This record gives sequence, C-alpha cells and structure tokens, in this order.
Amino acid sequence: MKTVTLPCGESVPALGQGTWFLGDDPATRDTEVAALRAGIDHGMRLIDTAEMYGSGRAERLVGEAIAGRRDEVFLVSKVLPSNADTSSAIAACEASLERLGTDHLDLYLLHWQGGVPFEATLEAFRRLQADGRIRHFGVSNLDLAASRRFVDCEGGAAIQANQLLYNLAQRGIEWELLGWLRERGIATMAYSPFDHGGLLRHAGLAAFARARDLTPAQAALAWLLDRGGVIPIPKSGDPDRVAENAAALEVTLGVDDRAELDRLFAPPAGPEPLQIY
Repeated sequence: MKTVTLPCGESVPALGQGTWFLGDDPATRDTEVAALRAGIDHGMRLIDTAEMYGSGRAERLVGEAIAGRRDEVFLVSKVLPSNADTSSAIAACEASLERLGTDHLDLYLLHWQGGVPFEATLEAFRRLQADGRIRHFGVSNLDLAASRRFVDCEGGAAIQANQLLYNLAQRGIEWELLGWLRERGIATMAYSPFDHGGLLRHAGLAAFARARDLTPAQAALAWLLDRGGVIPIPKSGDPDRVAENAAALEVTLGVDDRAELDRLFAPPAGPEPLQIY
C-alpha cells in the first residue's frame, strides 16, 4: 500500500474509503458493510465518515464494518460547524464514538467553517486529545485564507489534513492552496474523486482509460495518487467496485499520460473560489 506521511510523522494509506450516502438504505446495508470490509482487506484502511452523513447512520455502518478490526483502521470523522464550539464539539465527538463503537478517533476534522471561532474548536480538539478521545485533528473545506487563520491560532499548527473537493474536473485548489498545504506537509484528503460520477461518464477519460487497459475510475484515482500528499477517499457500497478502486494503486502514470490528462482536464489558469459539494 502506498502511504502519505502526516505532519506528525505517521504514515497512513494513500487510498482510503469514503462513506457519504452509505448507511441510508437498510436493503443495501449488508452489501455496504461487506464493501467496507473488502476495502480493509485491500489495504484501504483509512475510513472517512462524519456525524452529518445520514444523521449518524454512516457512522453506525462503519462501526459495524470495523467491529473486531478497529486496530487495522485509521478512522476519521468530522464535526459539524453548528457543533464546533468547545462544549458541543466534545459532546459531538462522544456521540460519534458511541455510534462507531470505539473509544477514539485517529483524526477528527472540522467539517467546514461556520460562525464559531476557530479558537473554540481548537480548545475542544486539545481537550479531546488530552482525554485520549482523538489522536489528531484537521479541517475540511477550508480555503487558503481560512486555512492560514486556523494554523495561526494557538495550537492550530498541529493540523494534519485538509479534506477538500479535488478531482480531475475540480482542480481549483492547485492554484495556491494545494502548494501551501504541501509546503507544510499537511495532507490533502480528496473527496468526490469521481466528481459525483461525472468523471465515470466522461468520454475523453473513458478513451484514455481504455487505451491503457484501465477503467475510468482507476484512471481518475491513479491521477490523484500521482499528485503526492493526496489521499483520495472514493465511496462505494459494492465490494467489486472497491476491488476495482484498489487496483488503481498498481497504476503508474508517465509523462505523456499526465500531459494527456492535462489536455482533457485543464489545470486552473487563475484563482478560483473554493468548490464544495
């Protein structure tokens, strides 16, 4: 398994699993649990979830999937901005831990910036760390200006990751934010790596993949894995699709491949507002 090294020095899998929209349909629950477990078997041991996803249903699904295998998993969850003040964030974390069936998170993220000052959220993160309820913390959906403000707060420099919308079709963070994160060793967790399925239907990407005996999903993930310091977290409730995703780890892109993908999906020509799904 390829890895990404966090600022703390810990190495985590470079390809993880997302859970947005999982756990909502009881009819597919068993298959979704099987998919998450298959991902662990394939080395995709980083699992990302959030209290927001299905109002906790995704966390409960993850808890079922990792039961008996918690030590194999690097577990990530996120706190809503509405719960980001000190006391509410601590309570939200405790609720997430209960749903997940574990006594700690490996990484706890602020889901996006709301009206609560970063200082209050960081105080919660520090207390949760001191109590052994989280090991590390980070953020999600923060643009460059907000990321700088977070890091400049007391304790904010211990940030480990920023989870962002990033894929071939959504490359705006490359203009400034991605480089700023790389300079500090902060990992970029790339959510929606298939652009909500749009990339899987893209004719140009399909042709690119076909010429290299890949699927469009594998091509999209291989491009992200090639970026350095980026952790794509594809979501799938199908064990076969999880195996397909995991095979992207075996793909090596060459100079010509990168140039062709840049032709199909141009990098940003200037600053863009941060895109959020």
